[in-house]
Amino acid sequence: MAIIVNLDVMMARRKMSLGQLANQVGITQANMSILKTGKAKAIRFSTLNAICAVLDCQPADILEYRADD
Repeated sequence: MAIIVNLDVMMARRKMSLGQLANQVGITQANMSILKTGKAKAIRFSTLNAICAVLDCQPADILEYRADD
């Protein structure tokens, strides 16, 4: 099972930096970086909700499932 995080793609589409997004979402840049690089083991729904609100997107725009080959 592989969950792919496309947060960097959405940030680029919205021309938003990691610091700007972290500030508007209300989490640290370090935690946002962990989410962006796909190293996070989990994400709170409240954090996902805030990210989607700031980036004006759907959760599926950020998270993608790809089956293992």
